[in-house]
Amino acid sequence: MRRRPLPTAEEALEILKRRRTRPQVRPPPPAGKSLAPLIKKLDEKFGQGPGVLQARWKEIVGETLARRTEPVRVIKSRTGDGGTLELRVDGPVASLIQHQAPQITQRLDLLLGKGAVTKLRIVQGPVKVQAAPVAARPRRKPPLDAAQERDLADSLADQPEGGLKDALLKLGRGVLRDPR
Repeated sequence: MRRRPLPTAEEALEILKRRRTRPQVRPPPPAGKSLAPLIKKLDEKFGQGPGVLQARWKEIVGETLARRTEPVRVIKSRTGDGGTLELRVDGPVASLIQHQAPQITQRLDLLLGKGAVTKLRIVQGPVKVQAAPVAARPRRKPPLDAAQERDLADSLADQPEGGLKDALLKLGRGVLRDPR
């Protein structure tokens, strides 16, 4: 078998000029760059939605109502007037929300702009439970000292062993631990 001679540099250049090569693969442009104008337009048209409200809901309705309610969505009206905020409410808190609706819509005006929300739509259902802040959790009370524990045990010595005596001991410890 006879080997073919390698082409010279000029011949190699001529061959490469005649051949079609594949174009270089380029990575796609970042999606955020293309979507940013669209998102801005949609935000202007439909508003920011419940995401902004959920972040500041505690400031709007107060801590106690914030634990029992959550904003679900903002419904724009077809006429262009103010929208409706749909709230998911836990149980009997619905009457409190209904009573405080004017104050809540005033606070929403401050956050979202005048007239962004004019009505509240209350839907009863389960609310996502928010974890209590670490500082708000009750601390465990220290145990009784030996003298108090002995006095408590002596006062219940004539009781028969069983569930009642255990319950009375537990109650006595709780009463003696309470500073009031």
